[in-house]
Amino acid sequence: MLVDTCYNTCVSPTVFKIKDYRFVFFSREEKRVHIHVSSPDGEAKFWIEPKVELVKNYGFSERQIVELERIVKEHINEIRDAWSRHFGC
Repeated sequence: MLVDTCYNTCVSPTVFKIKDYRFVFFSREEKRVHIHVSSPDGEAKFWIEPKVELVKNYGFSERQIVELERIVKEHINEIRDAWSRHFGC
């Protein structure tokens, strides 16, 4: 069980949660700043830089994507700060 806990907090840390959405990083991915979003409805990935942009969407409706992009933009500084702390840059 310790391995699962470490994996969840070290390799894919949750940055924040809103409603059923979980905003996370995957540590073993590319270095460009981005955030993943997951919920029972689907998964998505957004670039943060140079601008907020949807990269992938699996299952979310267009309405949900609009909501998720708004949330990412509202929390962009929190995401950048968490990225810097987690990846040490």
